[in-house]
Amino acid sequence: MTDRNQALFDRAAQVIPGGVNSPVRAFRAVGGTPRFVQRAQGAYFWDANGQKYIDYIGSWGPMILGHGHPAVLEAVQKAALDGFSFGAPTEREIELAEEILKHVPSMEMVRLVSSGTEAGMSALRLARGATGRSKFIKFEGCYHGHADALLVKAGSGLATFGNPTSAGVPPEVVRDTLVLEYNNIAALEEAFALHGKELACVMIEPIAGNMNFVRASVPFMKRCRELCSEYGALLVFDEVMSGFRVALGSAQSVYAQLIPGFKPDMTVLGKVIGGGMPLAAFGGPREIMRQLAPTGPVYQAGTLSGNPVATACGLTTLREIAKPGFFEALSARTQSLVDGLKGAAAQAGVPFSADCQGGMFGFFLLPELAQNYAQVMTSDSPKFNKLFHGLLDGGVYIAPALYEAGFVSAAHTEADIAETVRVAGDVFKTL
Repeated sequence: MTDRNQALFDRAAQVIPGGVNSPVRAFRAVGGTPRFVQRAQGAYFWDANGQKYIDYIGSWGPMILGHGHPAVLEAVQKAALDGFSFGAPTEREIELAEEILKHVPSMEMVRLVSSGTEAGMSALRLARGATGRSKFIKFEGCYHGHADALLVKAGSGLATFGNPTSAGVPPEVVRDTLVLEYNNIAALEEAFALHGKELACVMIEPIAGNMNFVRASVPFMKRCRELCSEYGALLVFDEVMSGFRVALGSAQSVYAQLIPGFKPDMTVLGKVIGGGMPLAAFGGPREIMRQLAPTGPVYQAGTLSGNPVATACGLTTLREIAKPGFFEALSARTQSLVDGLKGAAAQAGVPFSADCQGGMFGFFLLPELAQNYAQVMTSDSPKFNKLFHGLLDGGVYIAPALYEAGFVSAAHTEADIAETVRVAGDVFKTL
């Protein structure tokens, strides 16, 4: 039987760099042939060979309701009949903005854009414009899109400036980017002591999903807030991945329960708010957001921003997940997966740790949870690759890299979780 996945990959490689339109899809980290998806429904997708998989990627987070949810599908079809794009305002943009602000009270105004990269880049520009400062802090292992100033790796010291991670990014573009170790309070304090009055913002994923699943500790997050307030820098939460995924109020609501009065100054959103369509956003207090054009001097624009089909998809998704009991059920299902995987690994004697929040989870082939990127890098990569392919062969699809978080949807059933744990248990015995 011909492997259509391989045939399609060979064909794609002739016309698309690496055969894919986003690097992690190429399976370079794990080896083997990418699965080309033919269709998806609920918690599953089928590849070009007709093989069915339980999907724990969910388009890297947006499909919190599962694929093809009836209410979302109906809304998208109706919107498409009215028109694909207008380049002019629609009422639905207002409705989506109102829905977002209702659940994320740290924001008083929000600007819709088309991608997480665009939202992160624009939030950084706005933070610089609003403060009149140029330098900013990000953390190693946190990904904020592929804008030049954000595509950097750590320097050689605790509070040194970053170095370009990608070719094509001139060193002078990242000269104002400080890259610190995640969850390292001492490094944070040193950076503020050296550069605090020059810092426009601290940009952070409160729950990082691009070094698997690593959450900021409460003391670390509390210190981020204190130092930003003390020095007049803005605390920017990148919740592209965690927004509306880990809780209805996003990750900031989780920290607000643990740190009295806590809130970020600005928030970047994506993934879930688009329901699978290209849509993202950034927002904050009125006084900051009014610095944006056309009411202020910070320029930002986008032809497809607030696209009518994307807003229909996102608005319906947010209304569905806001229904009573949704997140309680989703959290319980995700926790059952994590507990099941822990149990299966323990039974097989495999070092394993895992964590989750809402519908987002991650695991490490380590005895304890990683707290920063350096610790994540100590995970057993060859063993993970074997685990990945074992799961894949058993019909379970997780991220093809040990640095990516996973996602559970409302469409995953107890039977799906049980089958996943069973397959994982069999693979763990071979590691």
